[in-house]
Amino acid sequence: MKFMLPVFCLGVAVLCLAADVRVVEQIVAKVNNEIVTAGELEKTRLQVVSEMQKQQVPKEKFNEIYQQAVADILRDKIDQLLLVQKAKDLDINVDTDVTKYFAGLQVDSKITDPDKFQAYVREQSGMSYEDFKAQTKDNFLTREVIRREVGGRINISKAEAQKYYDEHKTEFVREEQVFLRELLLVARDDKGGMTAAEKKAKDLVARARKGENFANMAHDNSDAETGKSYGELPTPFKRGVLKKEIEDIVFSQAKGYVTDPLKQPGGYLILRVEEHYQPGLQPLEAVESEVMDKLYTPRMQPAVRTYLTRLRQDAFLQIRVGFVDTGAAPGKDTSWKDPAKLKPQTVTKQEVAMRVHRKRLLWMVPVPGTKTSTTSSTRTIGVGSTRSVPVPAAGTSTSTSPGAGPGR
Repeated sequence: MKFMLPVFCLGVAVLCLAADVRVVEQIVAKVNNEIVTAGELEKTRLQVVSEMQKQQVPKEKFNEIYQQAVADILRDKIDQLLLVQKAKDLDINVDTDVTKYFAGLQVDSKITDPDKFQAYVREQSGMSYEDFKAQTKDNFLTREVIRREVGGRINISKAEAQKYYDEHKTEFVREEQVFLRELLLVARDDKGGMTAAEKKAKDLVARARKGENFANMAHDNSDAETGKSYGELPTPFKRGVLKKEIEDIVFSQAKGYVTDPLKQPGGYLILRVEEHYQPGLQPLEAVESEVMDKLYTPRMQPAVRTYLTRLRQDAFLQIRVGFVDTGAAPGKDTSWKDPAKLKPQTVTKQEVAMRVHRKRLLWMVPVPGTKTSTTSSTRTIGVGSTRSVPVPAAGTSTSTSPGAGPGR
């Protein structure tokens, strides 16, 4: 009896737990072999709120933007699942891109300790390091699928570019101005700091002039805040804005020129001329990339949605009642099928018995063109030949089907 009490208590505990069973996660959508849960949607909703607060969205616009963003959460989740699945079908690998991205993130954070870096990522992203890494990989996969399957198929002819340029020439009338990219090296605070910075600057200039990507070099080496944006200085510079010694250099050079190291207080500065617009109407060749962007951008989003609609048409997709996919494919049935409510296909004993009975009756049907004779123990079938076949005795059956036999 001493052992009965614990067992009895355990049984009560199990019954209590069973009575308190709850649905931990509700599945709201099935997308091929993957699911979307209500918990995932809620997590995304909270991220939307956090991001809007960070961006300081005006109060008068907050509710409108929030409602639209929340309405599209399920659509966006389905979009990403379909694109990631397509990436697997296309055997796309982005591991190298993800590794480079996290390496750059760590360089930007200036945190070398792995544990501290992971803590930094959790703090900045609001999610676990593993979740953030998985999300980053999915983002790279979706971007690559869109680039290959959509962007790569949008073709803009030279005739279209020329037509747009001819019809919008006023957009391309400029004052003389330059767009620049910078790379700043801050000298160490010691006796040989400036010498070391100058040596490194000269090496970087030599590499850039040999054709190495200056933007990547700025991202990896620059001590300026702009290093995070690959050294880009987004605002164009007109004459009279820059220091005289810098203005004289950059305004006398063409696109692509990389300056010598320019000594600054506490370090060295390197500049690259990204664009140099002469005053007046710019020729098409000078603004061709800008024209292409103006033609490409408005075509991209509709093309992406058309592609995602096609992926939905080909997918197994079910949406639970009460949830809406705002990107639903027209005419596609995505109604929810609850497995618990599906009627099982069953067979009764009587149906099995009838099947066996029909099998037995087949022995009595003569085969056209044959002569059949029977004895008490054998049946002979054939034309010019005899084959013995066992004849079932009364109350027995040769069938091995369930339900065959006496009393069935």
